[in-house]
Amino acid sequence: MKHIVAGHVAASTTEFIELALGTPLDLWLGVEGESPEEREARLDAARDILADAPHLADDTLRLAARVIDDHAPDLFNITPLPQRPIRRVRRFRKEEAA
Repeated sequence: MKHIVAGHVAASTTEFIELALGTPLDLWLGVEGESPEEREARLDAARDILADAPHLADDTLRLAARVIDDHAPDLFNITPLPQRPIRRVRRFRKEEAA
């Protein structure tokens, strides 16, 4: 099944999200091992994008809520692990032992 966003074919889930948002995920999530200066530059760029497109945060939240709603049965299909019965140990008092 092909996923097409804005006329582009997404090859992966990450690419699909990036095409839908119009920005790379690393901009919002960061990258492992980034320096404090790189982090600050990334956050500055993110702030600039949000200032230019104030609807982006609301659109993203709506999209996330729709995805969760559409896939909730799969996301929350949790099977409880079997629990071992609780073994109670009776402790005898000294008077009972005598």
